[in-house]
Amino acid sequence: MEISVNLALYFYNMTRFIGEYDCRLDNKGRVILPASLKKQLPKEADNQFVVNRGFEKYLVMYPKNEWDIITDEINKLNQYVKENRDFIRYFYRGATELTLDGAARILLPKRLLEYAGIGQDVVLFAHTNKIEIWSAESYNNILANEPNDFAALAEKVMVKNNDAANGN
Repeated sequence: MEISVNLALYFYNMTRFIGEYDCRLDNKGRVILPASLKKQLPKEADNQFVVNRGFEKYLVMYPKNEWDIITDEINKLNQYVKENRDFIRYFYRGATELTLDGAARILLPKRLLEYAGIGQDVVLFAHTNKIEIWSAESYNNILANEPNDFAALAEKVMVKNNDAANGN
């Protein structure tokens, strides 16, 4: 399986967020980005983000520089294939550019907050190159459904991942 040069560079230069942060939205729908998370932002992002719907009922926020890399790859999809067009529509649906203000706040769009069922209490789950934004209740519920045998799941997922990386 051949990987594009852009995708290879993306994985090499990818932002690596880490952390789980309990936050609250203010009455206007703004969330303060915790200082320890703000320190992890790449300079290339220039306090710019794109927020979008996640694959489940949460929001996903990318630093703008990461979003640009991802969308460069998506924009290479053959749009004459219906499945690709459908994916593109759903992926970009709701995408909104955001800017961190002087008080380290981000105003989340009301429509996206409604989609994710987010009220005042939120969890920012930062991993890889993105920050997932969950309602605290939904996040706690999903974590309460941990697989009975997490070790078996890890083996299954990671063995496949290692096999693919090794060309098997």
